[in-house]
Amino acid sequence: MSGVPASAAGGTGRRPTPGAKLGTAAVNQASLWNIANILTMIRLVLVPGFVLLLLADGGYDPVWRALAWAAFAVAMITDIFDGHLARTYNLVTDFGKIADPIADKAIMGSALVCLSWLGDLPWWVTGVILGRELGITLMRFWVIRYGVIPASRGGKLKTLAQGTAVGMYVLALTGPLATLRFWVMAVAVVLTVVTGLDYVRQAVVLRRAGLAAEGAAK
Repeated sequence: MSGVPASAAGGTGRRPTPGAKLGTAAVNQASLWNIANILTMIRLVLVPGFVLLLLADGGYDPVWRALAWAAFAVAMITDIFDGHLARTYNLVTDFGKIADPIADKAIMGSALVCLSWLGDLPWWVTGVILGRELGITLMRFWVIRYGVIPASRGGKLKTLAQGTAVGMYVLALTGPLATLRFWVMAVAVVLTVVTGLDYVRQAVVLRRAGLAAEGAAK
């Protein structure tokens, strides 16, 4: 005998009910299938469908472009709601932390690349946006030992501008609307660069503070 009461040892003294561990595992597994993660999975599934719709019939049929825009719009809407639901109802999971940013960059990246490939959007615009997103992601990992760089209002505005601009380019717009989308994309590019530089500044400050704290602790 160990001399430790059954209640103190984490039990009640009774033998475990058959299937109790299986039930616990099922509950833990079910937590993965929450509404926030399901919305993220829908966004991931939409990516290949969006690409097929955008490139259908040579990529210039207004009907297919409209359908592609609908898929893109659904992806953007789910992006808004899945994070909000996860935080509000405590549905944050390791899967969501990894899959959510992947889904975001997959839908935006595929849209930019396809639009540039079709000749609708200059490649340098795609390069600036995707380069910024990749660079900031790598930088976050670089300074993660010192802290987390929170999403700023400028970053959220950048995301909104990018989504609006790309959505307008996906549609087969002509006339004044085609001119308008050019300026919306210009605003998105400026916000992309400015917020990217601000994140770099925050990362440098965070790293310096972290190094100073480590030095003081020695």
